[in-house]
Amino acid sequence: MQERIKNLISKGEKINVEYKSAQGGLPLSVYETVCAFLNTKGGEIILGVDNDRNIPGVKPENIETFKRNFSSEINNPQKINPTVYLSPEEIEIDGKIILYINVPEGSQVYQCDKKIYLRNHEGDYNISNNQTLVANLFTRKSSTYSENQIFPYITMDDLNQEVIEKVRKMAVIRNKNHTWAKMDNLELIKSASLHLKDYSNQKDGFTLACVLLFGKDLLIQNILPHYRTDLILRKENVDRYDDRDIVQTNLIDSYDRIMAFVEKHLLSPFKENEKGIRIDIRNLIFTELAVNSLIHREFSSHSFARFIIEKDKIVIENGNKPFVYGNIKPDDFRPYTKNPTIAKVFKEIGYAEELGSGIRNIMKYSKEYFGNNPEFVDDTMFTTTFKYSAEKLKDLDRGQDTPQDTPQDTPQDTPQDDAKIIEVCKTPKSLSEIMQILGYKDRKHFKTKINKLMDNGLIKQTIPDKQTSKNQKYVAIISSEGKND
Repeated sequence: MQERIKNLISKGEKINVEYKSAQGGLPLSVYETVCAFLNTKGGEIILGVDNDRNIPGVKPENIETFKRNFSSEINNPQKINPTVYLSPEEIEIDGKIILYINVPEGSQVYQCDKKIYLRNHEGDYNISNNQTLVANLFTRKSSTYSENQIFPYITMDDLNQEVIEKVRKMAVIRNKNHTWAKMDNLELIKSASLHLKDYSNQKDGFTLACVLLFGKDLLIQNILPHYRTDLILRKENVDRYDDRDIVQTNLIDSYDRIMAFVEKHLLSPFKENEKGIRIDIRNLIFTELAVNSLIHREFSSHSFARFIIEKDKIVIENGNKPFVYGNIKPDDFRPYTKNPTIAKVFKEIGYAEELGSGIRNIMKYSKEYFGNNPEFVDDTMFTTTFKYSAEKLKDLDRGQDTPQDTPQDTPQDTPQDDAKIIEVCKTPKSLSEIMQILGYKDRKHFKTKINKLMDNGLIKQTIPDKQTSKNQKYVAIISSEGKND
C-alpha cells in the first residue's frame, strides 16, 4: 500500500486523485471532493500532501480528531446527503503519517451542503443550477446501478415486515440511539434510500435494493427469477454433490443460510488473537465471503452465485460487471461496490465494515486456515478460489476441534446472536431457558451478553429489585415498531 500511495503522489492530482495538506486543520473542501467523487467515478483523497507533492504529513496530535470529525460529518445528512460510510486510513510515508480516503462511485446523486458537485480534471464543480447536467447525472446513476431500479407498483404488503423488524433490532443493538429505533417501517426504508424518485419520469417507488433486502420470496422471484445462491458440498460424490441448499430468499436471511451451510460442513480451528481472545478463524473468513457475495453481486446478471466446497478447495462465483478484468492483486486493488445502498444497510446492522476491509480480513486469516492465499479473478463472473495446502489437508483428515466439541471456548459475539436473544425474550425466559433454546454452554460468558443487552436498554429483568431471585426472568423491551415500551 505504501508503494502504491507513493506512486499516486508522484503522478500528481487528476480526475480521481486529490491532495490536501491539512496543515491548518481538516479542510472543509474535503467534503466537496467526497461529493464530487461519489457523483463521478470515485477517487482517492490523500490528507498530508501539498500541491507541490511534498509530504508534510498530518500532525500526530490531529490524527484522531481529523478521523472523528470526518466520520461525523459524512454521516450528517445536513453535510452529505445521502450519508456515506468512509474511514480514513493511516499510512506512514517516509516517516510521516498521511490519511488516505478511498471514495467509491456512489449509486445515487449526492449533495454537499445541498449542492451537487461533479469532478472534472483536478477540480470539484457545483452543477446545482445546471438542470441539464443534473438530469443527465440522475439518468446515468439509475442506468448504471441496477439496485436503484424503481418499481412504482410495489406496496408495503409485498415486503417482509419481520425482516424489516429484524434489521431494526440489529441496528439498535449496535447503537441504542439509532434513528431507526423510532421510525415506522416505511420511514426506515426511506431513510435507507430504498424508496426513490425517478427524475426522468417523475415516478417514485421502492427500489430493487429494497426488494432484495426486504421483499417476500414470491416478489423477489417474480422480479429476479434468476436470483439464487447455490450452496454445494462436493467431496465424495464429485459428479453431483453430497449436500446442497438453493437459497432464493432476501439478502438478510440469505446470509444466515450461507453461514449455516459453512458451519455445517467446515471445521472451525480456534486461535488466540493479539489480545489473547480465542477467535473462530472459519467464521472470520466466511462472514466476509458471504457478505461480499451478497452486497457486491451484479443482480442484473443472469448468472447465479455458487459456493462450492470440495475436498481440496473452495470456489465462490458471483455474477459480475468486471472493473479490472483478470487476476486481482489485493495489495494493489482499489475496492469499489456495485451496490452501495445495500452495503450501507449491511454496515448498519454490523454485517459489513468499511469498503475494502473484507479483502484485508480474508487475506489476514486465509493462510492460517487454508495454508495459501486466495486467488481473485474479476470477469463476467467474479471468482474467489481457496486451495488447501497439503499440510492443511492432513489437518482436516486428522480433524480439529469445533465449537460443538469445545463448549468451553468463548464464542464470538455478533449482532445476529443478540437479535436472537431478543427474539427469544419476547416472552419472559429464565437465563437457563434462553441458553438452552439458543445452545449456549458458557453461563459466565452468556451472563455478560445479557448484562450488555440490559445496559443498552434492550431487555430487562422481571424482578429488578431482586436480581438473584430464583424466579428471575428476562424480557425484551423493544416493541414491534422498534420503540421502547
